[in-house]
Amino acid sequence: MTDNGHPMLFIPIQIGPITLNHRVVMAPMTRQRSEQPGNIPGALQLEYYSQRASVGGLIIAEGTAVSALGHGGYGSPGWWTDEQVAGWAHITEAVHAKGAFIFGQLWHAGRLAHLSSTGQAPVAPSVDPEFWSNPPGPASMVSTVDGMQAPSPHRELQADEIEGVIDDFVTAAEHAKAAGFDGIELHGAYGYLLDQFLQDGTNKRTDRYGGSFENRFRLLAEVLEATLSVWGPNRVAVRLAPGSTFHGISDSDPDALFGYVAERLNDFPLAYLHVIESRIDGFTLIDEDRGAVTTHNLRKRYRGVLMSTGGFDPDTAEATLAGGDADLIGFARHFISNPDLPSRIRRNYPLSGYDRDTFYTFDARGYTDYPAYDDAGTRHA
Repeated sequence: MTDNGHPMLFIPIQIGPITLNHRVVMAPMTRQRSEQPGNIPGALQLEYYSQRASVGGLIIAEGTAVSALGHGGYGSPGWWTDEQVAGWAHITEAVHAKGAFIFGQLWHAGRLAHLSSTGQAPVAPSVDPEFWSNPPGPASMVSTVDGMQAPSPHRELQADEIEGVIDDFVTAAEHAKAAGFDGIELHGAYGYLLDQFLQDGTNKRTDRYGGSFENRFRLLAEVLEATLSVWGPNRVAVRLAPGSTFHGISDSDPDALFGYVAERLNDFPLAYLHVIESRIDGFTLIDEDRGAVTTHNLRKRYRGVLMSTGGFDPDTAEATLAGGDADLIGFARHFISNPDLPSRIRRNYPLSGYDRDTFYTFDARGYTDYPAYDDAGTRHA
């Protein structure tokens, strides 16, 4: 069966030297299945990503910590050891064998971390005792070996330490390249460190990294410059979540801030800009019908390839592309329960539902046991 209802999703697109056969992108998702101890991507993750690889398709791997200090939760993988790099190399090899492309995501959790993972007090642009004494919600608890716990008390990152954080991103970028990834995405969203520096609800600094839009953008710009020196043009992307309040993040004027950020990102040869729609508040779809408003607004400011993620189904994805608001659509939850998602959309096969209770567990249940369809339209486990 051929689907004639979603033609825009299957128009090829060029991202630098990469030609994608379709625009159905697997968005990055924390799933906490790395092998312990060591936060090493293993056989279970290899199977998971290989199942979801499609010819000419793009996968963005889950948030992967650039350092132990930036590690945001038990079970999440890292970039900082040789064993972690070797684990990722097996995964990229398997994805490439299926004819797909894969970007690694570089992640520093900042204040949203726990001492059991970081080994020292987490860092942030400024100190906010309310964040650890009264976390903003269940989603802001941190996964630990002993279960979900409140974030550990954080400390202010000193100016002379920032170069070390940038160095951690550079090392992670080098390790992603050594592991065979096709590019990297910087996680500047959802209240993690780069986002904490961008927004004035978390950034109260008075030095060159705080205050004005230019100063709050400075860390992201410096990380971008440093990682582009490793990867070159059109191989580094940025993820933002304008207007999101996830993990207690906020800004006094988010429209102006992210308009400024989008315009400044035109100065960098990005692979794409990845925007999370503000209708998604962490785990919750808060406005299903409002469309790609956030991406639409940034389209006016950003001239490069634009990806939109957050609560899309095939029909709303098609409409967003047809309206010119985005060039790529990231799917997250639908990719969890539909490993062959691009094929299902193309053939107009029904989508399987997901089980939220298995999103953040540590075994194959709800991870690699969702069935795919074969060429005859029969589902197989």
